[in-house]
Amino acid sequence: MPVKLSSVESLCAVKMGFVSRWVLMRFSTRSIHSGDRPEDEAGAVTVPIYQVSTFRQKEPGVESQYVYARTSNPTREALERTLASLEEGEHGLAFGSGMAAITTVALSLLNEGDHVVAVQDLYGGTRRLFDHIMRNFGVQFTYVKGSDSEDFERQIRPETKLVWVETPTNPLLQLIDLPTAAKSAHNHNALLVVDNTFMSPYLQQPLKLGADIVLHSTTKYLGGHSDLVGGAVVLSNPSLYEKVHFAQNAAGAVPGPFDCWLALRGIKTLSLRMDRHCANAQKIAEFLEPHPKVQSVLYPGLASHAQHSLAEKQMSGFGGMISLRLKGNFEACKRLLKNVKVFTVAESLGGVESLIEHPGSMTHASVPKVERERIGITDSLIRLSVGLEDAEDLITDLSEGLEHV
Repeated sequence: MPVKLSSVESLCAVKMGFVSRWVLMRFSTRSIHSGDRPEDEAGAVTVPIYQVSTFRQKEPGVESQYVYARTSNPTREALERTLASLEEGEHGLAFGSGMAAITTVALSLLNEGDHVVAVQDLYGGTRRLFDHIMRNFGVQFTYVKGSDSEDFERQIRPETKLVWVETPTNPLLQLIDLPTAAKSAHNHNALLVVDNTFMSPYLQQPLKLGADIVLHSTTKYLGGHSDLVGGAVVLSNPSLYEKVHFAQNAAGAVPGPFDCWLALRGIKTLSLRMDRHCANAQKIAEFLEPHPKVQSVLYPGLASHAQHSLAEKQMSGFGGMISLRLKGNFEACKRLLKNVKVFTVAESLGGVESLIEHPGSMTHASVPKVERERIGITDSLIRLSVGLEDAEDLITDLSEGLEHV
């Protein structure tokens, strides 16, 4: 008896030519196959790298499917199909970096006099774009505490066009109640934009929770191997897609075919990697929470997290990111960072290797110190990106590092 497919599963099956097999396309299957091109003449098992800048036209003025690689490229289109499938959206767009994706969305949808309500502990690069570039174009920003769902509603004005959130936030790991935020935005004819980088589509799908636009730094979990820089936008509204798609081509902040191929390769193991990231992070958070040198641990998988119940409700796992506050100052943090051996002191996140950083002096250094401290990014805060190493080795490494604090 045939298996009934959802609309998204049917779409993927049609694109893959699998309808006759009635294959039920669940997440891990889509992550491997949704970018495939069954019409490939050579029968390649994986999408080839179309390392080409321009394409032959049959005659002047008659464009083929592909004309110029800034506009479209078969490898990039395979990635964009995959991104849309994983987030269960209609359209995916790939960019040369996460910030390129964020910038293109902002430039596409905001004009002079418009207003944005954003969560206050955004990634430092996003706040740098908003405060030092977008404000120069007459766009206004109000920052609110992400865990206060009602504050979004209070800060929305008639000129508010976007509500912009991360969940969990970077680096304080606060959660935003996405259905509530979406309702607040839509009640005032604004759009909800969600940066889903920390969770990946495997653990959270914001479009299904009311978001209008989802963003990713594909550099992070989607790529997963610290060997590419990229970004993504996924959405379903056709008019929004046309605006962002036009700006993608006009501004040209697109990834090259090799980076697209690397992202596709990484996505094939996304579900496996995310399961291990989550398992390792849970063990490390539980080790750190009672440690005498640690003041507090910020991780949604801990029962002590103020929004643990919300995490259980809107996420299918708690992720690989942990923040902690030491019982000490910046010097104590530096001693820890200097004495770990398995954790690498570096910015970025989401790779197979574990990273450790000090947000106040690294990823969020562009945020003024007074503002950092006001929102809770203090000198005692450390952020961990927990990788795929053996959890016991990571715990031993942190334990030995904490002995120097």
